[in-house]
Amino acid sequence: MDVDIRVMPNKSEADLTPEEKWRVEHIKMHEKHRGHESMHVEMLAILLITLIVAQIVLVEWKKRHYRSFQMSTLVAMWVIPFVVCIRNQWWRFIFLWHVFSCITVLVVRKALQRPIQGTTPRLVYKWFYFIYKMSYTLGIIGYIIILATFFGLNLIFDVKPHIWMDCGLLFVFYGLYFGVLGRDIAEICADKMASHIGYYAPGSMPTRTLETGVCAVCGNRLLVSENEEGVIENTYKLSCDHVFHEFCIRGWCIVGKKQTCPYCKEKVDLKKMFCSPWERPHVLYGQLLDWIRWLVAWQPLIVFLVQGIHWALGLE
Repeated sequence: MDVDIRVMPNKSEADLTPEEKWRVEHIKMHEKHRGHESMHVEMLAILLITLIVAQIVLVEWKKRHYRSFQMSTLVAMWVIPFVVCIRNQWWRFIFLWHVFSCITVLVVRKALQRPIQGTTPRLVYKWFYFIYKMSYTLGIIGYIIILATFFGLNLIFDVKPHIWMDCGLLFVFYGLYFGVLGRDIAEICADKMASHIGYYAPGSMPTRTLETGVCAVCGNRLLVSENEEGVIENTYKLSCDHVFHEFCIRGWCIVGKKQTCPYCKEKVDLKKMFCSPWERPHVLYGQLLDWIRWLVAWQPLIVFLVQGIHWALGLE
């Protein structure tokens, strides 16, 4: 396609409209990359090969050294978006990141204390369960706004479509990011607290006898039996006959990704425990967050590696 490079000969660059400026930039980029088709093919090949090799390395790393992979992913998830936002001066995210980080650090600190207090597990699980619910809600709101934009509902309120689209994407990003980050931290807290409470040691049999009428996660008394309707929360009983507070077992199974009984490590059937069909999408949403972790934590590093290879080979 031939492009007329004489856009506005009688106008200076400062007098150009945004559309005219975009055309000028497009023409400059087109002229700069004219005749570089072979170089572009080489750059694309480097990108594809790097992506494939990186995914294989990450999968093998996760299989062989899960703990180090988990910690590295958590650090990348926590730091990389913050650095990107600092560079671009996105102050809204920076403020929310600081609020989330400060509260989470305090909660994690209580979870790692020894001896652990009896009220700590409920506090920890309630915080991360709140983060989980909030991330789920933000994601749904963002998705609805994006769909409404596609259907043109923004015209009813006389709002430009890009404003609604940006708002929807912002809600989706906040929901996914803080949901993934909270999920990873909850995984670490779940292991540490269960060991510190004394009901079991990792890789061994229970080291403490569970009393009747006591939640096996937090160690506090159960307010109602599993057959009664609770005012604040219900009591759940697993197939292994161990009973738990509702918030404790929900946090253990969904937020902390624990699919076993906290006391005897028997397999937990989520479909039997959560009979309501509206609860099951929460589990599927948790699987979605696992995929988002890869996108947020590792893809920026892979892209940075590809750019480094392009720079070393002199490709532009």
